[in-house]
Amino acid sequence: MGSECVVFKPLRYPVARRDDYVVDNYHGVAISDPYRWLEDPDSEEVKEFVKQQMKVTESLLMDCDSREKLRASITESFDYPRYGCPFRRGNKYFYFHNPGLSPHRILYMQDSLDEEGEVLLDPNQLSKDGTVALRVYEISHDAKYLAYGLSSSGSDWLTLQVMRVNDKTIEPDKLSWVKFTSISWTHDTKGFFYCRFPAPKDSQHMDAGTEVNVNHNHQLYYHFLGTKQSEDILCWDNLENLTHILETRLSDDRKYLLMNICQGAVPLNKFYCCNLSTLPNGLEGHNREVTLPFMKVIDDFGARYDVVANDDTMFTFLTNKEAPRYKVVRVDLKKPDVWIEVLQESKKDVIESVLPINRNQMIVTYLSDCKHVLHIRDFESGHLLHMLPIDIGSIDYISARREDSMFFVKFSSFINPGVVYRYDLGPTGPDSKLLREIVVPGFDQAEYHVNQVFVHSKDGTRVPAFIVARKDMELDGSHPCLLYGYGGYGISLTPSFDNTRVVLARHLGVVFCVANIRGGGEYGEAWHQAGSLANKQNSFDDFVSVAEYLVSNGYTNPSKLCIEGGSNGGILIGACINQRPDLFGCALAHAGVMDMLRYHRFTIGHAWVHEFGCSDNEDAFHYLIKYSPLHNVKRPWEDPSTKATQYPSCMLLTADHDDRVVPLHTLKLLATMQHELCTSVKNSPQVNPIIGRISRKSGHGCGSSTQIMIDKSVDCYSFMAKALGASWIG
Repeated sequence: MGSECVVFKPLRYPVARRDDYVVDNYHGVAISDPYRWLEDPDSEEVKEFVKQQMKVTESLLMDCDSREKLRASITESFDYPRYGCPFRRGNKYFYFHNPGLSPHRILYMQDSLDEEGEVLLDPNQLSKDGTVALRVYEISHDAKYLAYGLSSSGSDWLTLQVMRVNDKTIEPDKLSWVKFTSISWTHDTKGFFYCRFPAPKDSQHMDAGTEVNVNHNHQLYYHFLGTKQSEDILCWDNLENLTHILETRLSDDRKYLLMNICQGAVPLNKFYCCNLSTLPNGLEGHNREVTLPFMKVIDDFGARYDVVANDDTMFTFLTNKEAPRYKVVRVDLKKPDVWIEVLQESKKDVIESVLPINRNQMIVTYLSDCKHVLHIRDFESGHLLHMLPIDIGSIDYISARREDSMFFVKFSSFINPGVVYRYDLGPTGPDSKLLREIVVPGFDQAEYHVNQVFVHSKDGTRVPAFIVARKDMELDGSHPCLLYGYGGYGISLTPSFDNTRVVLARHLGVVFCVANIRGGGEYGEAWHQAGSLANKQNSFDDFVSVAEYLVSNGYTNPSKLCIEGGSNGGILIGACINQRPDLFGCALAHAGVMDMLRYHRFTIGHAWVHEFGCSDNEDAFHYLIKYSPLHNVKRPWEDPSTKATQYPSCMLLTADHDDRVVPLHTLKLLATMQHELCTSVKNSPQVNPIIGRISRKSGHGCGSSTQIMIDKSVDCYSFMAKALGASWIG
């Protein structure tokens, strides 16, 4: 069985207190929550629980033979120069670069593409331990100012600051309690728009990022340079619905303030805009007692609308309105009821992005069977002008401005670390030039093979998956295999390079597989909806079907198969080990939403209600309780319907400053699994370890330093190697 492979030394788990008197009534159904006390991060009892769990984990990891070899090899694998796409502001170019093992990438600027870049902002100088990260930035259109947001210890909370570009002077402006924001400079560079929440209670005394208080009332502000944050103009708030999230930016002509009002994290939004030129006294003289006068162009949550560009009152949108694979449409704000279709929905491929270029053209990125395709099309008619030849892989970033004929594209794949191309749109067509090629020392892509397969899921749905392996591998079922999935929020998994996976393939013989399961956006909004709300079980069925394919086709066997996922993908892992403990030898669940009945009560969890459903609703409760990882831990040896005698070896991961998926999810599931499978059973058949890894001074993953990423990978994959019995090669 998948759960029977390598014997770890016996573990002595700390016995966590159970409060059996905590029982909630959900629509007439009593649900106990004995570890409710683990929801309080400030409790000394919770801190002691975490401390004892980490002692258990560290004692086990010290027994993993490959740990130090992996540490050396993974550290070496990160030590190569990485570059981002250049982007242009004013008469300067800017780009990000990490020379290798620096904690964070560094922002450079240059006057021309041919000269050596000059450091503008180095986040590595802002903290000794790399826990301060640059998370958001915007350079004014004239390249006079850089506004940027810093996070500490991985929290989503940001502090905004401003730098003068010419002499790198830091202005005194400092804006706090900013979260989920972009930065938009006005044309006069007197200030910028940004979004924030009201400061939490007792904010003066709290360690930002460790709190679990719900985030309500996302607000839009304008900040004038040289003024206090308390003087900022409140431009919009969400008092009518405190759970809505705002997305804002200025139109390219800097005339309109554009605002998407989002219903959580799903691809649905209202669209409002404000003509700033019509403010009689400008922003300086605006009445602080009222918000800005927005025009409600789209005032319902029927679809997703993203502005591509505007010509005065004529606005072009990318939308999934009656087009689940998206289309491009146009409307004149003077005639808001008359919509024109510019580029129709494809019969198969998904339009992922549309960017204006060269004044009257647009760059259209399609997703075709999980791989990207690039078109240059006429902006007015949508007609195809050019198809840009690219390899099978992913477009990581496109840097383009409508007024320019030149743009930049960064491309990568499972076996291509990355290349940056410069394109010039001349009268004879696109001219391409290789600007940068990212080279990983010792890596030869010719040694690896990437194969895309299509697997039939439980209901017959055709599910794509990518399999990456060494070319000399025999399909004899003996290989360690790492299967990764996500399946949520309409997010697509496309081919991407990961140096850690190269180490696993080279030194542990690991086969790597990405499953493009339902819930993602690989085939548009219909694919997303087929794996959300009451259809969430489809995601798990798809993932299990891909796992079974890997076994039946000789890539691996259950005792050699590890599954991995994070955040929404953490739910996937938690559900799959509950439903099919016989199929896997190891499981790595990063920051999973494990309590599906209470997730909406903490920080930004309410934004996920339209993806998962909410237990306050009776219908939603009944499908959530069926798969909620916390509520479905069962002893497989007591279940005659399964072949498993125990759960696979499991590592549940979280971080103390994860204020998106708060640590309580992992802690409660960890306590539940250890109790149900181990400590409450005399001579328990569960000998595979159930351990937790709780990172300090880190968060949900955004802004993690290089060293934090290395340390986590070393712990995860040395644990995996031990669980799967993978021997070191070379």
